[in-house]
Amino acid sequence: MSDTPLLDAISGPADLKELDYDDLERLAGEIRHIIVETTAKCGGHLAPSLGVVELTIAIHRVFESPRDRIVWDVGHQSYAHKLLTGRKEEFTRLRCQDGCSGFPRRQESPHDVNNPGHSSTSISYALGLAIARDLAGDDHHVVAVVGDGALTGGMSFEALNQAGHLRKNLIIILNDNGMSISRNVGAMSAYLTQLRLNPKYMRVKDEVKEIIESVPFVGAPTDRIIHSFKDRLKNFLIPEFIFEELGIQYVGVVDGHDIQAVERDLKLAKAAEGPILIHVLTRKGKGYPPAERDPDLFHGLGPFDIETGKSLGKKEEPSYTSVFGQVLCDMARAEPRLVAITAAMKLGTGLDDFARLFPRRFLDVGIAEQHAVTLAAGLALGGYRPVVSIYSTFLQRAIDQLIQEICLQNLAVIFTLDRAGLVGEDGPTHHGAFDLTYLRMMPNMMVMAPRDQEELRDMLWAALDIKGPVAVRYPRGAGSSTTVGPDPRPIAIGGSVRLRRGADVALLAVGRMVDTALGAADILSHEGIEAEVCNARFVKPMDEVMVVELASRHRLIATLEDNVLIGGFGEGVAATLERSGSSCKILNIGLPDRFVGHGKVPELFRVEGMDAASIARTVRRELGGEAGE
Repeated sequence: MSDTPLLDAISGPADLKELDYDDLERLAGEIRHIIVETTAKCGGHLAPSLGVVELTIAIHRVFESPRDRIVWDVGHQSYAHKLLTGRKEEFTRLRCQDGCSGFPRRQESPHDVNNPGHSSTSISYALGLAIARDLAGDDHHVVAVVGDGALTGGMSFEALNQAGHLRKNLIIILNDNGMSISRNVGAMSAYLTQLRLNPKYMRVKDEVKEIIESVPFVGAPTDRIIHSFKDRLKNFLIPEFIFEELGIQYVGVVDGHDIQAVERDLKLAKAAEGPILIHVLTRKGKGYPPAERDPDLFHGLGPFDIETGKSLGKKEEPSYTSVFGQVLCDMARAEPRLVAITAAMKLGTGLDDFARLFPRRFLDVGIAEQHAVTLAAGLALGGYRPVVSIYSTFLQRAIDQLIQEICLQNLAVIFTLDRAGLVGEDGPTHHGAFDLTYLRMMPNMMVMAPRDQEELRDMLWAALDIKGPVAVRYPRGAGSSTTVGPDPRPIAIGGSVRLRRGADVALLAVGRMVDTALGAADILSHEGIEAEVCNARFVKPMDEVMVVELASRHRLIATLEDNVLIGGFGEGVAATLERSGSSCKILNIGLPDRFVGHGKVPELFRVEGMDAASIARTVRRELGGEAGE
């Protein structure tokens, strides 16, 4: 007998309307069972999706997806949505190449409105859909589900401001669990906490409104005084008026695990006019005790043991992330002006120890990458040495600030880009596939990529002595170093390193592709083809002397990078060869001009022809079998 008989009978959201509330509670339990069972096997964003099961059920009972448009912010919370929209079979292969994406995807289902991946976008998406609906003369509903962490991003307020001005029919569900990936920070987080924890506001709301409205008006001067009094009283007693002052009707606070209560407010919002925000309280990780106890750990994780909650993956230590965190603490002890900045990713970027040891020199700005970069510019102008640590894919959101606020003024800011290159199961929205391209184009920016964790340590210390902007990019997980000592080795700025000599072909590699190049060289050597391998280390400034010297001794140079080829390292090498007048043939190996899907990193590299065996085949084909003869 199936463990999920109710869920097995759900082919789409319409089937939910046939169930009574007792059945719905049992259905919520079945959904949680499948989510825990699947993420234990495949990994994924467990705690966020467990927290919104009842909320998702209520949304799909009140609205008629896909006619009504439901927009999820980021998509970390979309697992129950996938299960209720006919994807149970695919969900069992979550984040695998032949299974469901970990995020909503238009290609998967008509119930997925967009392909979200970065935070704070859902209200803008939803407002655009509402405007499009009205221009077309349609009458469906548009619903945005946004987490409280997303409200630390300025884009959310830009959208709220416009929504309040346009007065379009739009429903915004604020899913408030008091957390994002790291604990929320800033005034908005404190404001929502006040709403959550102070029930007097709920009790006095109606009474205050009645008192205000009962005050008589006598003449224009009195009218102005009364209006001023009303505003002050409202803002003092009822803090949710921040939304209403923006033109957004506020409803809340409602228990997000009470399906009937959520349905009631959604139905009221559905019948109302203008933009409405429904403030829903949920518990991240609900229904699975390990995730409830540690929602940070269970926000996103790999396979784990259901009974204990412990990871089943091999321990990848020292990871690039942990080495960065350790080295930065050492640097902070040596340099009292060093300040660390991150954007709601303290744990993800390895800054938890730094935050504990140097609390006055640690700044978490929330999901606000543009602000993080400009804040760093201000610190640099004030004489400090800021280090901004953000995932590669998220730093894309601040390209203008990198150019205008940092590079244009040649400010000494260090950027560390974690999760560079392919990241695996999170797929195209999270692959750090573009950083070498967008950083390389910026005047004054220096760009480094370490081969392993030891070289990351060396590059971080070297960056501290550079008087302009520096970016160090590195992948998720661990490299080839098994231990990393505290003492850095000197590193020549702009210099590459020759690791292996060979007369037939030169492999010039960046970052983690260096070890792949060495693997390809071993394969080629067994076939009688000797490959020279160089660790480029610097994408900018490039070691042009080494490039020209390699070209003088080889008929073929192959460049290897885990970045898109357009505008990347390989194109820089090709341009150098052209300027030098070299006739050496060049082969650029890297990510294609399309978005790479989700799956395990080794599988993705193999599919894209970027593993050692594939590179060896490609090089052999380019040489035409003549090398080594």
